[in-house]
Amino acid sequence: MSHLLPAPGGRRWILAPAPGSIADQELRAGRSPWLPMIHLVWSVWVFLTPLFSDGDYGFTPRWFALTALSYPLFLLLYLATVFAAPRAAYACALALVALCFALLPWYPSGLSYFVFGCVMLQPRRSGGLYRYLALLAVLNVTLVVWAAQIGYAWQALVWIPTVTAIIAVIVMVERANHERDAALKLSHEEVRRLAATAERERIGRDLHDLLGHTLSMVALKSDLAARLVERDPAAARGEIAEVSGIARDALVQVRQAVSGIRAAGIAAELASARLLLETDGVAFDYRLDAAFSGAGLPADVENALAMTVREAATNIQRHAQARQVEVHLGVEGEVAVLRVIDDGRGGALRSGNGLAGMRERLEAVGGTLRIDSRPGAGTRIEARIPLARKSDALAPLLAGERAGVRGALAP
Repeated sequence: MSHLLPAPGGRRWILAPAPGSIADQELRAGRSPWLPMIHLVWSVWVFLTPLFSDGDYGFTPRWFALTALSYPLFLLLYLATVFAAPRAAYACALALVALCFALLPWYPSGLSYFVFGCVMLQPRRSGGLYRYLALLAVLNVTLVVWAAQIGYAWQALVWIPTVTAIIAVIVMVERANHERDAALKLSHEEVRRLAATAERERIGRDLHDLLGHTLSMVALKSDLAARLVERDPAAARGEIAEVSGIARDALVQVRQAVSGIRAAGIAAELASARLLLETDGVAFDYRLDAAFSGAGLPADVENALAMTVREAATNIQRHAQARQVEVHLGVEGEVAVLRVIDDGRGGALRSGNGLAGMRERLEAVGGTLRIDSRPGAGTRIEARIPLARKSDALAPLLAGERAGVRGALAP
């Protein structure tokens, strides 16, 4: 069963969902465990049924007494079907059906308890659908026979099974949609995980090839310098200087390779963005110009653009309330251009929405970020990054540094 736990501070008490309960499933899906309680709005029929009755079945003292006794019990049983473990919840749902049968001779409002009980008997997992439908048929036939013997009108005998079936189907479709959304979110995370794994494997291969060749050269040069140190000190110093230069070259290459470990690929981020947004009901479309080639981009440029796509998609899913998103990737002259356009609510954007990090990543590679967001007109994000490699600009400095080291080691 569910149980009570003290909330932070020790002053309040909260109902904790039991493992496997409906509330626990809602909580794991990132929703409030109290969300299923919204279905209690249908219990208004407990209070409306006497309006369609007359005589002994209207708003009589008996009706008020039975409502005062049964409705709190109904709320308690329904609460248990949401927060209790599957077996206990199943028993509580049957108790709701039994409550209806027990009150039916004197209390037509109890038919609502029957509907709630039948709906909450539905299977928690796939595979028990046919058994549930069979049980639903048996319970409704039993209700019709029992109500006919009591003397209920034929309208009630047709209406209650129909309503029970319709509401049960609606709730089952809703739950199936939630399960599908959860599966899509898992797929979204799997795409990112596989992309990260593939990138790490590539980096590992590059490092193996790079360090294997470099370390072999360092070992050979070092052995040669050791043999020359007494016979030809000047030649030995030259070999040692070359070892130093090789090591520095390897260090630069290793840093460039390792910087790609956390790099995100454009293709992987577009796939992740599609899954994230379409799971939330947002249409996603992207277009790549013929001149654009993600494989030919410098690693730091591709990483910055990919992270911009990720941040933009996350912000749209959380805040924009958009129906459609378009992404355009292209090259204009010597500048890579990314545009993300949505038709959401627009308006003022808070700096905490990942925009600061997006801007910093782009500025780190010499890029710029422009955001146009007007209330009711959606948001347009444009990122522009020059394709000139920063490493090209640093090459003369690195060459000068190596020359300085060689000069210091020279006799």
